[in-house]
Amino acid sequence: MVTPHTTDAAAAAAATAAREPRPRCLRCRRPTSVCYCASIPCLPTRTRVVILQHPRERDMPIGTARMASLALPQAVLRVGRTWDHDAALAAELNDPSRPAILLYPGPGARDILRDPPTGPVTLVVVDGTWSQAKTVVRDSACLRELPRYAFAAPTPSEYRIRREPDDAFVSTIEALMHVLGALEGDAERFRALLVPFRAMVDAQLARKGDDGAPRQRRARPPVPMSARLPAAISERWDQVVAVVGEANAWPYQPAAGEPARPPRPGPPLASRRGDELVQWVAHRAGRAADDAGATFAALAAPRRPLSPSTPYHTRLLAEAITAAPPVAEVLTRWSGFGRAGDVLASWGPYPVGLWAEHGGVVDEWIDVRAAAQRLTSRKFGSLDAYAATLGPAPAPLAPGRAGHRLALLVQILTAWRAML
Repeated sequence: MVTPHTTDAAAAAAATAAREPRPRCLRCRRPTSVCYCASIPCLPTRTRVVILQHPRERDMPIGTARMASLALPQAVLRVGRTWDHDAALAAELNDPSRPAILLYPGPGARDILRDPPTGPVTLVVVDGTWSQAKTVVRDSACLRELPRYAFAAPTPSEYRIRREPDDAFVSTIEALMHVLGALEGDAERFRALLVPFRAMVDAQLARKGDDGAPRQRRARPPVPMSARLPAAISERWDQVVAVVGEANAWPYQPAAGEPARPPRPGPPLASRRGDELVQWVAHRAGRAADDAGATFAALAAPRRPLSPSTPYHTRLLAEAITAAPPVAEVLTRWSGFGRAGDVLASWGPYPVGLWAEHGGVVDEWIDVRAAAQRLTSRKFGSLDAYAATLGPAPAPLAPGRAGHRLALLVQILTAWRAML
C-alpha cells in the first residue's frame, strides 16, 4: 500500500540523491559512469608535448587535453592565460636538445604534415576555444616568437558532442594524433589516441537516452556572492591593493615611414617586448581616497628614448617623464609602501607583468577584468565601460590616465566588497 508518508519519503530520498554529486574517477576526472580510463593507451614519444590549457577550458567536462596528457608519457599539461613568467615553461622552450615549435595557424606557419621539423622537438599546443587560444598567444611573447606550424586535417573531426566553429577544426587529441604521426614517422601508431576519444564520445551520446532526448539537468543551488568574487575581497580586504602601470611602448612592428624601436640598454626584459615602466600608481582598496599613506604614485624615466605616443596615452608631460628618477628609485620607494602578503589587483595581466619585469614583487594577484567577466557572464571592452555600470566615475587618485584608471579600479573593488 502506498501512503502519503511513503510517497513523501520516496520523494525526499529522490531529492537527496539528486543533490548528491556523482562519483568521479580521480584519474580522468569524469563521472565513473562515463570514465574512459580503460581505453587510454600508453604512447611514449621522442617529442616532448607541452599542452597549455586556458583556465576556462579546464572545467570543460568533454575536453580532450587531459585525455591526451594521460596517453602520452612525455606530455605535460599546464593551465594558465599568460606564460612569459613561467620558469618551468621557459626551461622547456629553451632546451637546445628539443627546440620548441608552436602548433598554431597564421601567416608564415609551415605545414607540419608536409614539412615536419627534423629531430626531436618540443611541441607546444594551446588548448581552448579559438578565441581563448588567440588570447593566450597574443598575451605571451614567449609563444609568439616560436616557429609556427599548422596543418589541414586530412579527415573530418569525430567530435560529435561539441560543435566546432569550422568544419576544418579538430579537437586537441585529434590534432595530436595527426601531428605526432608526422613528427614520429608512424601515423598508424598514434591512431590509438582516438580509442579513448571515441569511448568518451560514445558514452556521452549514450547518456542522452535511447530516445535521443537529452537528460534533464539538475537544478543547481545559487552560488553565494562570496564564491563568485576573488577570495581576497572577503577574506583579506585590508591587503588588497589596486595598481596601474604605464609604459614607454614603441610599436612592436612600426608602420612604413615610422621610426624603428630603438634598442634598450642592458639585459632584455622578460617579456622580450622591451616595454619600460614609466609610471606606477597604487591605492589600498580598503582605505579612503584622502587617507594619508593610502596611495602610491611615482614616475620613472625610461632608458630608451621616449616614444612619441607615450605622453599622449599616459596623459603626462614628456618633460615630467624624462626628468623622473630611474625605476630603481621607484622600487626603493615601493618597499616602504608595499607589505608582505599584499594582493595586487589590476585590469588584466599587463600591469603586474610589467611591474614584475622591472623587479617588483607580485606575491598574489587579482585579474579584475577576468573576475568582472565571470561575475557578469559577459565581456567588457574597457575598464571605463565596466566601471560605468557601477556609477559615475570618481575623481582621479594620481596624475595622468593612470590616476583615473586607479580610481575606477578602487570603485570596482569597493562595489564588490559591498555585495558580500
